[in-house]
Amino acid sequence: MTLDCCKKLCGSLDGLFHIYHRAVSGEGGYKVSAEDSLHLVEALSMVITELPPDHAKKALEALCLPVVTPLQVVINQGSGPLQQIVARELTIHIDRLANIFRYVNHPEAVADAIQRLWPIFKAIFDQRAWDMRTMEALCRACKYAVRTSGRFMGITIGAMLEEIQGLYQQHHQPCFLYLSSEVIKIFGSDTSCANYLKSLIEALFSHTTHLLTKIQDFTARPDIADDCFLLASRCIRYCSHLFIPSAVFPSLVDCSMIGITIQHREACNSILRFLSDIFDLANSSQGEQYHSIRDGVFLPRGASLTRILIASLTGALPSSRLELVTYTLLAITRAYGVTALEWAKDSVSLIPSTAVTEVECARFLKALSDAAAGADINAVTDPVEELSDVCRRNRTVQEIVQLALRPLELNIFPVS
Repeated sequence: MTLDCCKKLCGSLDGLFHIYHRAVSGEGGYKVSAEDSLHLVEALSMVITELPPDHAKKALEALCLPVVTPLQVVINQGSGPLQQIVARELTIHIDRLANIFRYVNHPEAVADAIQRLWPIFKAIFDQRAWDMRTMEALCRACKYAVRTSGRFMGITIGAMLEEIQGLYQQHHQPCFLYLSSEVIKIFGSDTSCANYLKSLIEALFSHTTHLLTKIQDFTARPDIADDCFLLASRCIRYCSHLFIPSAVFPSLVDCSMIGITIQHREACNSILRFLSDIFDLANSSQGEQYHSIRDGVFLPRGASLTRILIASLTGALPSSRLELVTYTLLAITRAYGVTALEWAKDSVSLIPSTAVTEVECARFLKALSDAAAGADINAVTDPVEELSDVCRRNRTVQEIVQLALRPLELNIFPVS
């Protein structure tokens, strides 16, 4: 719907709301499909956006009313009916609220609405936390409320954070992590939320690291791994002052090392980006303050991490991940220079000469040395790709290389 069209329709809201109420409630035998109702909500929300703030607030209340009423009816019946109702009977209404919060661009009005509706949301959170479908819909609605309202949300954001923090530890729903990512993006630098966010970060990550203790855990729950490390990258960007010094940061690095070789593309990419984001931050001007913390975490783990990344380059991960693995390895090399080159040399020395020649190893190490000296990443990727190709040339060679590098073992030492 065009802006001009929305403005023209502002004078016809009463008629539009009459149609909307009939379409959503089914009065008079006229009812649209769930998908069409979302388009209708979206269109009305865009019209409301063009109203002055005072009028928009009242119009928003009218838009929410037929959506909220059936939810309130179910909640008023008690916990039994709320737990027994099929998810679709809840999500059809929650999805409409999500569209309202997404498309009504009046931050204060949306903040007021979510504050009024929070008791309803909390009741559904509390009684349906086991239900992934309902939780995903509810978290999506909350995400758009946070995104639109921003810092107008006031006390509601604290209540929301406490809710998802507690429920995640019981029900492990990945959507609690992606909702937290949105909160971190909006409120990460807000000093008034620092205590809430610090508690949230430590609780979510501490619990996740206990869920993901071996590669099989990552494989079984790639959605949790993906959302966990997406959240971690958000923390690096928006609240590094809370995240990097936290007690859970080293544990999360350990967790990432366990999961690097997960075959699930999105989860693997999230883990690799988390690691590279740490080094990108530390190598930036605002990240200098974190050098000592970073070094305290990575220097004891650097040899193992380098070996795992080289194993990933040479066959532990599909070749489609080569670019991101290479970037992460080069980021570590640039951060630690000669020390990182020694880590790489020790790792490569584990590979039998029947798989890789000395010349091929030397080219690879020279590329890392050039990267450490500041060479452009594009200038050093060919020897890295060459080593990858050589080690993948057939299944036998690939198995020999992986058996030598053992990427699933975090602590092995090179043969002297």
